[in-house]
Order: sequence, then C-alpha cells, then structure tokens
Amino acid sequence: MGIRLTKSDIITNTIIYGILTLLAVITLVPLLNILAISLSDSAKATAGLVTIYPLGLSWKTYTTIFQDHAILTAAGVSIKRVILALIINMVLVVLAAYPLSRSKKAFRSRGVYMWIIIATMLFGPSVVPMFFTVKDMHMLGTIWALVIPGAVGQFNIILMLNYFRNIPSELEESASIDGAGPWRRLLQIYIPLSMPIMATIALFVVVGNWNAYYDGLIYSMTTDDFPLQTYIQQLVVKFDTTVRDVEQIKSMASVSNRSLTAAKLVITMIPILVVYPFMQKYFISGIMLGSVKE
Repeated sequence: MGIRLTKSDIITNTIIYGILTLLAVITLVPLLNILAISLSDSAKATAGLVTIYPLGLSWKTYTTIFQDHAILTAAGVSIKRVILALIINMVLVVLAAYPLSRSKKAFRSRGVYMWIIIATMLFGPSVVPMFFTVKDMHMLGTIWALVIPGAVGQFNIILMLNYFRNIPSELEESASIDGAGPWRRLLQIYIPLSMPIMATIALFVVVGNWNAYYDGLIYSMTTDDFPLQTYIQQLVVKFDTTVRDVEQIKSMASVSNRSLTAAKLVITMIPILVVYPFMQKYFISGIMLGSVKE
C-alpha cells in the first residue's frame, strides 16, 4: 500500500526540488561556461561573447596544450605525488588516531598530544621556515618536497579518532578476551569498520594534492619537476616574432590566453569529477560520523 501525500506535502516537495534544481543550475552554469570558452573560436572567446555553448567550435586550444610533451611529464609528477601522499597520509593518520582515540586511563599522555595537534592547526609554519626546513633536509627538487610537508593532516586525525570512538567498545573488549593485541584489533576491527571515514580522508588528500600548485613553484628546481597544476599555471600563449609563415601565424592567432586558461581548468577538473561520484556516499557518512564525538 503506497503512502498518500497530502496537498501540503506535494507543495513542500515541489519547493524543495525547485530549490535543489536552481542550486544545480547555478553550480553547472560556470562549468559549462568554462568548457564552452575552451572550445570556442579565439576571437569570440576574447570578446566575451561565449555563454554556455561554444561559438565557432575549435579544438585548437587542447591540441596546443597536448602538443607540449612536458605536460605529460608534469601529469606523471602529479600522479606520483597523489599516490605517495595518499599512502603516507593514510598510514600516519591511522597510526596517530588510534592511540589518541583511547581513553585517558589507557593513554595518559593523550591530552598533551591533542594540544600539540590543535596548536599546529592554529599556528602553522610560514613559507620561509618551511622552505629552509625542506632545503636542510635535502629534499628540494625531489618528489618528497611535495609530499612530506603535508604528510600528516591534523584535521584528518581528528576526523579519524572521532570515528574510532564511535565504534562500539564491546567489539574491542571481545577481541581482547580472545587474545587479540592492539595491532590485531586495529587491523581486523577498526580499519575494516572505518572505510567511510578513510574514503573521506582519501578524497581530501587526493583533491588537495592534485590541486596544489604553489609548493611546486617553491620547491621545484626545474620545470621537469613541476606537478601538473604548477606547470599549466605557467602556460601562456607565446608568439614567435621571427615567424614569417602565414599559416603558422594563423595557427598561433587561433589560440587566446582566455581560452587557454579555460582549457587548463577543464583539464585539471576532469580527474576530480571522475573520482568524486564514486566516493560521494562514503564522503557524506564519513563526515557525519567523524565530526561528532560520542
């Protein structure tokens, strides 16, 4: 037997769906505008005539970008960075959050470590001390300069330890009675039950490292060491004044800095747009359970 909706329920649902549709449109319009600009004719893009659909469809901007083989090198650096950062972050966050989720009776120094974590969240290091620290550790120009400084996320630790606290203590007590030690309890109970929050933290780490570009400017010694975001931020349309061939001049004129910038944004958004839908359900439940202390 179906549920019969009253007139007020229908009106309420209509208003809610209308608001959600409006928000979806507001969110999608800028993305469609950027995509349209990247696919539009250079003159029309520069003149600001493009809205949400391309004018004078052209793939020249993308072919210009991908003709540069250095962009593949930069993409490889970004992928390597994301993989290393994800592995290191997840390991360190779990190892930090598990003991901090214990009671003060089980871990007497817990309060001291929590204050240290909170203090580092409030008073983070500035660029200059970080640069000299990385330099003194001989990491300049290496992939580790992009990974190690952000290897432990304080906010991620807090999310994880709060999630651990919401796991019923009876499970751990039963495992202890059966002779399971701390490592076995962590690996066989806590980690398997913490997939939602781990997926949430993984999403934070992946997005943060993929979108980061400023540290690439600081710590990379050559353009070969640039991650993708740093490399494409340096891309501009350059005109060679020595060129006399008419066809080459037309080819260079067919790309504008505005359409090039739009193409950069599209290229860097694609991986995140592909990954996020598959992790959305874990993201929502992980944030809800990891942000509330029992």
